[in-house]
Parts: sequence; C-alpha cells; structure tokens
Amino acid sequence: MDKYLNPLLPPSCLPYLPAPVAHFLGYRTRPPRPLGNLAMIFWAVVGVFASLAIIGAVDQAIPAFQARGAPIIIGSYGAAAVLDFYAIESPLAQPRNAVLGQMVSALTGVAVCKLFALSPHFEAVRWLGGSLACACATALMALTGTVHPPAGATALMAVLDPNVAGLGWFLFVPLMLGCALMLVVALLVNNIQRRFPYYWWTPGETGTFWHRREEPGAEKEKEAEEEREASPERQRQRGEESSGSSSSGDLTQTVSRIVTVLSGKEGEIVIKRGRVMIPDGLDLRQEEILSLETLSERL
Repeated sequence: MDKYLNPLLPPSCLPYLPAPVAHFLGYRTRPPRPLGNLAMIFWAVVGVFASLAIIGAVDQAIPAFQARGAPIIIGSYGAAAVLDFYAIESPLAQPRNAVLGQMVSALTGVAVCKLFALSPHFEAVRWLGGSLACACATALMALTGTVHPPAGATALMAVLDPNVAGLGWFLFVPLMLGCALMLVVALLVNNIQRRFPYYWWTPGETGTFWHRREEPGAEKEKEAEEEREASPERQRQRGEESSGSSSSGDLTQTVSRIVTVLSGKEGEIVIKRGRVMIPDGLDLRQEEILSLETLSERL
C-alpha cells in the first residue's frame, strides 16, 4: 500500500515547526545520546504508570463511560504501554501502528461479534468468533502496514469479553481516546532524553509525486541555494550520500540523513557509526533499514 500511497502524501512539516515543538514530535537533526539500561527502564516505568493512570482518571471523570460501563482501560493497553515506553524504536510502537492498528482490530472485532451474535447459539461459538476476529485483524493490519501486537488482544476481547462486546460500535470512543492519551504521554516522556517517534507514517520519503511536478529549473535553483547555505560538514556529508546512492541504486535513507546507506560487499551487511553498508540486490523494507540505522547511531 505504501508504494502507491507515500508519493501522494505531503512531505513532513516537522523541520518547519518551532524547535521545541518539533523536538517533542520526534524530529532530530542529530541522533540522541545513547542511554544506559537503567535510564531507559526509569523512563519506561514513569511512562507506563503515568499513561495508564491518566487514562483511568479520565475514565472515572466521564459520566457517559460510567453509564455504559465502558472500560476505557482494556487489557491490550498493558502490552501497548510496554511497546510505547520501552521498545520505542520498534516499528510496531510507532504512532501509525499504535493508533491505526487498534482501530483496524476494533473494527474487525466488533464486526465479527455482531455477525456471530446473529446465531442463536452465539454463547456456544463465541470462542470461534474470537479466534476469527484475531486472525482477520492480523491479516488486515499486515495488509495496511499497521501491525500492532496488542491490537490482536483488542479484536479478541471485542468478541470474548462480555463487557467489551456489549459496547458495540461505541467501543471506538473510549478506545481512540485511550490511544490518544497514551500517545500524548509518550511524546512528552520519551522525548526528554530519547526520541519518539522515529516516524509518524513511514521511515521512507513521501511527496515524491508533488516534487516531480515542480519545474526542473526551479528545483535545481533551490538545490543550489541550499548548497550555498550549507556548512562545510554538511556539504561533505552530502557528497558521501550522493556517491553512496549512485552505487547502491534505490537504497533508502532517513529523512534527516543522519546515517548514510552505502553499497557493501556481497553477502555482508556492515554497520559502522554513521554508516550502513548493504549488499547490492538485497531488498529491505523501510522499517528494516531504519533498524540498521538505529544500531549505527548507537555505536
């Protein structure tokens, strides 16, 4: 899907936002300093506790949720919190997966539950509906690039848990509110000493369709202007990137271009600080390249 959708999406606006705002939205011009394991665990504890506590407090403060018995904290949030505050570099924890994955799974779970509820023997086959809901949700998340493991539990609970299943389509209201609150807390906590998210939609480039529509002369003039304003270090880095891209074909780099992706020896992937060398002909997904670049930043 991304192959056809990404060129039509607008480029990231984060570089044009005020620096403090862009910082807490995950934008960096240089890689963050690596943290020790204890610091990562500390911020994970703070983030998991704060996010779930805030979601629970909001649940108690909304009368509509209390009247319907809507559990805004569902079981899948526990696994989601671990991803969002500890494994924050994983593609499965990025906002696209964390929010849209839950949405796709809830849609699938409620639809399957309503379909099975038409049977007079619903209670006897409820377990079968839960299995089908989780399987279908996995397939839809994979097709849409929104795989989020905790969302599988959401699809399962939408059928098997009577309290959740009884909400029907209203489940989307507390679910999306909980996802939004957890994302806000993750942006605040994870960007104090770390970086989150690594991308909002995709680690690859977007908006190439609109770039092609620009006048060739204007594009060259813009590049020349940027080159004149660039520092010597930046010019050297661009030179390395251009030589690397010419030898490695369509190998993808991050938007900030902190790590240079080059062509390496056949059968070898070499990771050095600020550089990743991938053999020609090895086709990697954007998320896989991002994982290699993240390792390079930690060296």
